Amino acid sequence: MEKLERDLTWFDGWVLIAFVVVFGLHGTVVNGGYVDYNTGGGVLPGKLNVHLVPHSHDDVGWLKTVDQYYVGSNNSIQGACVENVLDSVVESLRRDSNRKFVFVEMAFFQRWWVEQSEEIQEQVRKLVDAGQLEFVNGGWCMHDEATCHYIDMIDQTTLGHRAIKEQFNKTPRAGWQIDPFGHSAVQAYLLGTELGFDSVHFARIDYQDRAKRKDDKALEVIWRGSKTFGSSSQIFANAFPVHYSPPNGFHFEVFDDFVPVQDNPLLDDYNVEQRVNDFINAAMTQANVTRTNHIMWTMGDDFQYQYAESWFKQMDKLIHYVNKRRLVQNSTEAICCGVIPKRCSLSPCLLPPIIYLVFPAVRYNVGQSQKMRKEPLYHYYFIRKKECEPINQIANDMCYRDGRVNALYSTPSIYTDVKNAANESWPLKTDDYFPYADTENAYWTGFFTSRPALKRYVRQLSGYYLAARQLEFLVGKKSTGPNTYRLGDALGIAQHHDGVTGTAKQHTTNDYEKRLAIGALEAEASVSSALSCLVSNKSRDQCAKPALNFSQCQLLNISYCPPTEEAIANGKRLVMVLYNALGWNRTDVIRIPVNDPNLVVADSYGKHIETQYVTMDNTTSNLRNFYLKAYGFPSIQVPRYWLHFQVSVPPLGWSTYFIASATGIGKRRNGLSVMDSPQNDTIEIGSGNLKMSFSSMTGQLKRMYNSKTGVDVPIQQSYFWYGSSSERMQSSGAYILRPDGSPPHVVARSVPLQVHRGPLFDEVRQQFNSWIYQVTRVYKDQEHAELEYTIGPIPLEDGVGKEVITRMTANMATEKVFYTDSNGRDFLKRIRDYRADWSLSVNEPVAGNYYPLNLGIFTMDKRSELSVLVDRATGGASIEDGQLELMLHRRTLHDDSRGVNEALDESVCIGDECEGLTIRGNYYLSINQVGAGAVWRRTTGQEIYTPLLAAFTQEKEETWKASHVATGTAMDSGYSLPLNVALITLQELDDGSVLLRLAHLYEAGEDAAYSTLAKVELKKMFSGKAIKELKEMSLSSNQEKSEMKKMTWKVEGDNGEQPSPVRGGPVDSSTLVVELGPMEIRTFLLQF
Repeated sequence: MEKLERDLTWFDGWVLIAFVVVFGLHGTVVNGGYVDYNTGGGVLPGKLNVHLVPHSHDDVGWLKTVDQYYVGSNNSIQGACVENVLDSVVESLRRDSNRKFVFVEMAFFQRWWVEQSEEIQEQVRKLVDAGQLEFVNGGWCMHDEATCHYIDMIDQTTLGHRAIKEQFNKTPRAGWQIDPFGHSAVQAYLLGTELGFDSVHFARIDYQDRAKRKDDKALEVIWRGSKTFGSSSQIFANAFPVHYSPPNGFHFEVFDDFVPVQDNPLLDDYNVEQRVNDFINAAMTQANVTRTNHIMWTMGDDFQYQYAESWFKQMDKLIHYVNKRRLVQNSTEAICCGVIPKRCSLSPCLLPPIIYLVFPAVRYNVGQSQKMRKEPLYHYYFIRKKECEPINQIANDMCYRDGRVNALYSTPSIYTDVKNAANESWPLKTDDYFPYADTENAYWTGFFTSRPALKRYVRQLSGYYLAARQLEFLVGKKSTGPNTYRLGDALGIAQHHDGVTGTAKQHTTNDYEKRLAIGALEAEASVSSALSCLVSNKSRDQCAKPALNFSQCQLLNISYCPPTEEAIANGKRLVMVLYNALGWNRTDVIRIPVNDPNLVVADSYGKHIETQYVTMDNTTSNLRNFYLKAYGFPSIQVPRYWLHFQVSVPPLGWSTYFIASATGIGKRRNGLSVMDSPQNDTIEIGSGNLKMSFSSMTGQLKRMYNSKTGVDVPIQQSYFWYGSSSERMQSSGAYILRPDGSPPHVVARSVPLQVHRGPLFDEVRQQFNSWIYQVTRVYKDQEHAELEYTIGPIPLEDGVGKEVITRMTANMATEKVFYTDSNGRDFLKRIRDYRADWSLSVNEPVAGNYYPLNLGIFTMDKRSELSVLVDRATGGASIEDGQLELMLHRRTLHDDSRGVNEALDESVCIGDECEGLTIRGNYYLSINQVGAGAVWRRTTGQEIYTPLLAAFTQEKEETWKASHVATGTAMDSGYSLPLNVALITLQELDDGSVLLRLAHLYEAGEDAAYSTLAKVELKKMFSGKAIKELKEMSLSSNQEKSEMKKMTWKVEGDNGEQPSPVRGGPVDSSTLVVELGPMEIRTFLLQF
């Protein structure tokens, strides 16, 4: 017996040697040694091609701050380190030239890049050139699509794209918006096609929408997000079947509990055949909901690949074994390949002929008789299966063939190319993917409003950043000293889909705000320096040390502005310089807090300007005192008045105003507002065309009337709050809006009010309750109302979270229809309780009808339009006909179970005493004839986004006028941009070139006069500057427009009879006239 066992051991050794001989040609060692996995296969026709796309979704702040995520600190919250991801991925890619990886967030990559040696940088360049490392999206972050303004989206994308171009000379081809909570039309056509993207890929769509699309094999579509551009701006859109992680069982992060591919037969748990079967089954399941023979597996998740080999080793094995194929050539092959039942699937077919010569037969015992028998070799293996099991497994897996599936490393670009080559007809998608719900009671519409103070700060600084870059250009960008880069970086980070959305942890939100404040402080210094040069009429070289020390007031909304509150020195004036970043002349009413009740204002020509004083209200005084103390500002006396006066500033230019004490110059103050005591049942305000009527009994708005247009709308406006659901299964929180099902609570049915009248405007002050205060202003020369609200602290003593809304209820038959903007650009038609793409089951009648607003919302009937514009990202809806509502503030008691693990309960503390956050903001209300509201929405919306920039100093008036330019413009005198064109970027880049973007503000057919071809004369726009070279570029300026290619797609039901959109023609180098068609944005690089 012992001799027999020795013989068998000796024989088994020969078999192993034989296998090495046979399979060594494939680089495989089966005894636990080195395996050279074949990962180099590409796409195979006739097979189901599984495109493995390795990625790591790296939030630029969420549970941890952006710095903590990068270096891997604060891991008690989340084990995540982006630095490790990049280090590890680069090393893994270098090990196998077939491996691939896609990366998104350039805010992280740029930090990592500058820390690398030249050697590592060169290795990374080679990986990028070889297509192993591909940048997708390529922006500073993966921006949100609901709460970002389109200008911010462009700016943050440009920041990343220019870095990629500079370092790698590459242009991203694919959008990768895998995690934002719904997807906008503007993302599709503007931040997709106009960037040169061929495709956009994402995970989050409504659960009802996804189910329908899976049934119809319509997850992948051709998306035409623009009514104006139609098929000329379409893009291939890929909605993932489940999420942006791999199918179940194929998640391979190093510390995860996963089943690895165990291909060493000498160890336990050998499972190659099982894992290949699992792979093929998952692939076939996905193939059943996907068109063509190509599917994508997103091989990654949040902050994955911190040890990249954990992923790549498993994918290497899967590709290797899934793709192994042998043809059944004869009966012997049939035995080894499983046609004959697998008693012992290792058969002679796998052994070299020499084995049969050496071992024609062997002896083995049978049963309990211990009788020795001599049989052919393969009989031995059929019976002695246990001894040959390790080799059996290898034989099975070497012979195993399904034949239907081919696996390969891939990228979104490769995937899109093969989808395009398939010549398939694709479903058509229009409009957008809002609102998004992941279950029947979980609509992600709360984040449209969450953290409204952060949203306002982002929007305020966005407009400021636009103006600051213009000023840098006008005086010449300095190579040293303060500049606008840090603000651009902070704004780019804040556009992240857990940043401006308000869905990060509180400490992370604090970090976003801190970054913005630091960036704003440096930009403010840059602006002050530039203004000093500009008004001194000095060039950059002459203005190395600005003589003027300008002050600005970033907290003007709570009346904090030290330069206007201080006493004016004897013989001097308070000098106010206003800069207008718009391309047309602007007339507006400015207000500043003052203590002196006897001030007069003069323009640069010495003409006295009409003014209006209004006493400071208690709500503003209390707000100011609390927040200045909370944030460590010096406590100074609250100013007694708001001083208002009308100003006029030329396009892309500045004007100077001089404020002096009336007593010091022998003048008498004028324009003191008069408090009106109601005498009748109705109080009417407005000395211009627009009139607003209030009830003296209830203090509520009753009516709006425009005497010029004749539009007369009975309308009520009041505040309500929805109780936040606290159900265990689904609470309302930072992401989710879920009212508790009860009707909204009326804040007040009777409201105390005060009326103030003056030569510039009338205002009504309403105290709805102890924590909601509103001021409604109607200006003499404007045809809209400005409503300033102060909300908070929202009380929680009753144990109920609150979603606070303002609601306008008009006597209008709107038939469920209203319109909301897409990222401040296009307006989309909405129908209550309706989705165009599927039959909607209405489970949440409030939350399911909320949409994101960045510009505004309007509705109409056959007689009139009612429009509301906003000063920040927020949520809006029309829950009943004739109603429009805005959600302005939220405070909840429970987390909504979407990962942030905090209730949305913002508070501000002085020492140990804390109270809920109070917010202040504005919205704007207008009534128009049907079809006439677009002009107001577009023009006023642009002015809200880009307010006048004010800077202050003190100087003698005569001295100032003798040595400074009091008013001026960068344009030719008398020239301005057309009223349907906005200047959205004017920025000097580091290489000295100038980035210019012009945007047409109107959609096709939106307005009879302005939805037309517009022309901009660059020679007149840049007075005194000669343009030496002009190149038209892609939206992010990373490639010339002429080099951009567009894929052609077949679309179901498309007969090709769409009218061609109006677009501007090529720019003649001699005339330098830029044409813009409706909704067109054109981007240029200029050399002066």
